[in-house]
Amino acid sequence: LKQMGLGHEQGFGAPCLKCKDKCEGFELHFWRKICRNCKCGQEEHDVLTSNEEDRKVGKLFEDTKYTTLIAKLKNDGIPMYKRNVMILTNPVAAKKNISINTVTYEWAPPVQNQTLARQYMQMLPKEKQPVAGSEGAQYRKKQLAKQLPAHDQDPSKCHELSANEVKQMEQFVKKYKNEALGVGDVKLPGEVETKATDKNNVNNGDRGTSAAVGAMEGKSADQRTSQYFCYRCKLNMKEGDPAVYAERAGYDKLWHPACFVCCTCSELLVDMIYFWKNGNLYCGRHYCDSEKPRCAGCDELIFSNEYTQAEGQNWHLKHFCCFDCDCVLAGEIYVMVNDKPVCKPCYVKNHAAICQGCHNAIDPEVQRVTYNNFNWHATQECFLCSCCSKCLIGQKFMPIEGMVFCSVECKKKMMS
Repeated sequence: LKQMGLGHEQGFGAPCLKCKDKCEGFELHFWRKICRNCKCGQEEHDVLTSNEEDRKVGKLFEDTKYTTLIAKLKNDGIPMYKRNVMILTNPVAAKKNISINTVTYEWAPPVQNQTLARQYMQMLPKEKQPVAGSEGAQYRKKQLAKQLPAHDQDPSKCHELSANEVKQMEQFVKKYKNEALGVGDVKLPGEVETKATDKNNVNNGDRGTSAAVGAMEGKSADQRTSQYFCYRCKLNMKEGDPAVYAERAGYDKLWHPACFVCCTCSELLVDMIYFWKNGNLYCGRHYCDSEKPRCAGCDELIFSNEYTQAEGQNWHLKHFCCFDCDCVLAGEIYVMVNDKPVCKPCYVKNHAAICQGCHNAIDPEVQRVTYNNFNWHATQECFLCSCCSKCLIGQKFMPIEGMVFCSVECKKKMMS
């Protein structure tokens, strides 16, 4: 039990950004990555401190070529992510004195040239710019939790893995760090091209690419814009605008800052952290999903050979459970409610439709009549004319609110 308490203190009581006051505060379920009070995910709560986030990303970059983005803490040797925080100060002339207006970006591309970083930020949709205290900062935080779950890279953040599963997971993480993980770079298209040219010259014995670049120099700026295309939207890129390139994709590919997104969820790749596979950019979560099954119960990747598939999703055997009471559902009757399996007793208690006739819950397995948001047992006792009690099964009927009538006469009688 002690072990259960450890990871569970984190974020305890944090407010839910989705349910607001309906949630009493975050309390982590003992194996699902959700709040026990409101059932929303951890990422919907204002949980992770930037310290926790920086540790997670630091661990992701450990043993990769991106060690320049991390610093090791002296006391415990834990790698921490060195985010490039950008503070812009704009003097604002007021009537008498000049006041300074500062904007802090919680993350900015790690480039030397601040003008480029500022241009990059302005090319992102306003609501996604990570300005401290804005919806963009909340968006970044939520995407960090969603796109890079700690339990996709750190076995100690997973629930009850066997020694063999830990080993498999470590190999999997090592493999994606070597083969797929990267961080985008912000440059002007011309700079990337020069780099691509240098590379080509080395590889192919000079094929005259540099001559082509030289020929470009002579043209006017307007003629020059059409040479660069965004790999995602296929539209032109302007030579003076910052572009993102991804080393694993090759220097011949460029993206608009707002087009550097995951091919599965189309969300902006958080802090430009990407996974490259088969010509596509992925966020961490969706890259892992393309490689391994993920349990719909605990949200972890499945490294055991035995797991179950139900309702188009994958589940650890012990995690195919009722979403309300956590009882195991193998061999039991269950009902899907909002894509979550619920056992029959919980369904009847918490989710079942109520019959307008007898006012009891309608068992999920019996037939019912549904009209607008009203339900009836499809029986002679329940589905009746609200005036003369004639059974209406298989008959035409006239609904009004939660009442049904067999005829205009009955309706008039009741309504008068």
